[in-house]
Amino acid sequence: MRQLSRRQLVHGLASGLAGTLLGSGRLAFAQGGIAVDDKSVLIVVDVQNCFLPGGSLAVKDGEQVVPVINRIAQRFAHVMLTQDWHTPGHVSFASTHAGKAPFEVIKLPYGDQVLWPDHCVQGTSGAEISKEISIAHAALVVRKGFNKNMDSYSAFLEADHKTSTGLGGYLKDRGLARVFVAGLATDFCVAWTAMDAQRLGFETFVIEDASRGIDNRGSLAAAWTSMQNAGVKRVKSDDLSRP
Repeated sequence: MRQLSRRQLVHGLASGLAGTLLGSGRLAFAQGGIAVDDKSVLIVVDVQNCFLPGGSLAVKDGEQVVPVINRIAQRFAHVMLTQDWHTPGHVSFASTHAGKAPFEVIKLPYGDQVLWPDHCVQGTSGAEISKEISIAHAALVVRKGFNKNMDSYSAFLEADHKTSTGLGGYLKDRGLARVFVAGLATDFCVAWTAMDAQRLGFETFVIEDASRGIDNRGSLAAAWTSMQNAGVKRVKSDDLSRP
């Protein structure tokens, strides 16, 4: 199977990668019941108003992840949330770059950058985590993307793949070894979070029915292929069980 880097994944938005990916073979699913134990953590990615119906960057059917996430979160003793937290005029916004439109790809010092509609601006209602997310025992909210000159899809590393958010060390200090990722959007923040978790040594799963993708020009297929090649396992919520 063809190997895809995250750079190629982003570039695929501009180059129509879907046909190649969809013909590359069946994507693997993790098999059987997956035990959720005391070393497991659920990371709920960016279920924020901007990514939900009526938001400036709404993910199709994004609201459907909320009841699934609320249900599965009760199986986890450890839950973390992430929150996109951009400055006004953020480098990832198309409006920051004269003559550019949303979903164009530009070169920045740290690599390819997809340009987005303004979204999740600090202190706005759009940046708030959905009030429908009901996980009282969530222990931590990781805010990302607050560096005005660099994007951050991943909960672990900013877009230069070097600057750490500190989440990896936090999870390891707590003795956690298995990461389950859900939320919005599958092909960007969920995928990058999962791949970084795997590379940092965590056994990593993405819960497919608790996530939704943007799927612009083949980005969703590209993301699943990249995650599979990185060693991330693809599961559904019904696969999860307690030991």
